[in-house]
Amino acid sequence: MNLADAVRIRHTVKAFEAGKALPSEKIDTLLTLLHQSPSSVNSQPWHFVVASTAEGRARIAASTSGAFSYNEPKVLNASHVIAMCMREAMDEEHLQSILERESADGRFKTPLMRANQDKSRRSYVDMHKYELRDVSQWMEKQVYLALGGLLLGAAVLGVDATPMEGFDSRALDASLALREKGLTSVVLVALGQRSEEDFNAELPKSRLPREEIFTFI
Repeated sequence: MNLADAVRIRHTVKAFEAGKALPSEKIDTLLTLLHQSPSSVNSQPWHFVVASTAEGRARIAASTSGAFSYNEPKVLNASHVIAMCMREAMDEEHLQSILERESADGRFKTPLMRANQDKSRRSYVDMHKYELRDVSQWMEKQVYLALGGLLLGAAVLGVDATPMEGFDSRALDASLALREKGLTSVVLVALGQRSEEDFNAELPKSRLPREEIFTFI
């Protein structure tokens, strides 16, 4: 499937076929896509919790009760559910971890290149911390960059997907002990095979006209 066809065909799945597990190679490809996602100044302020078992999905589904109960079947019936999380702070330990990983991967030919990269990244962190005062929003944006790539990759692979903001993040954070790890949940993504009850599959996609979306200069 080419990219244009995948974009036209993909839709937000409203119902998954229970018991249909995705091939492991497709899941591995999507996890590689997440691992290699771009982020501002390579800040990588994320963590991904992958539920591939009924028990794991049930733990995540517990956060979709009450007002978010419409999402519970999607979580329970999917093949895999990914809780996309962000760091609660861009702290010194994380910045050093990134720098050391870049060094180990051979990104710096000289000590000066390493120092300049560290200085540049810290300047962005400081800007968002002290001037814009939006570190949390900045980190959350990086998670959504990864989400966009994941949804596109799933479409190309023929994997049905549903992004969900409708869940109790506080409940999920507690269930997965995320805050003890300096993390908080941002968005869920269910992956699987859509069922015949997926009414959205039969509906035409609707987007504003191209002339309202694009300006060419």
